Amino acid sequence: MSYRYMRVLVFFDLPTLTAEDRKNYRDFRKNLLKNGFYMLQESVYCRMVLNQSAENNLRQALRKIKPKDGLVMVLSVTEKQFAKADILVGEKKTDILDTDDRITIL
Repeated sequence: MSYRYMRVLVFFDLPTLTAEDRKNYRDFRKNLLKNGFYMLQESVYCRMVLNQSAENNLRQALRKIKPKDGLVMVLSVTEKQFAKADILVGEKKTDILDTDDRITIL
């Protein structure tokens, strides 16, 4: 199996008008974190995957946890494409480990 690192980005806009909507929002966000995503921006989460088949499995898992209302979008890009992203305003968080290294020594 060859490794072609990819990033899976999840963008979502969920309603928060009722108590049930807020609960669905919290549950969806918690599920993203449980599945290894980290927050890039508010309502934009990211996760690295090893290859296309891992990306397909992750998409299926996201379909199972999506809320019934609102908008959830998934975008997959290669690691090379993701590395070309520029930060125009603000600072990059350095406390998040988002590397493709297999061993991380803290």
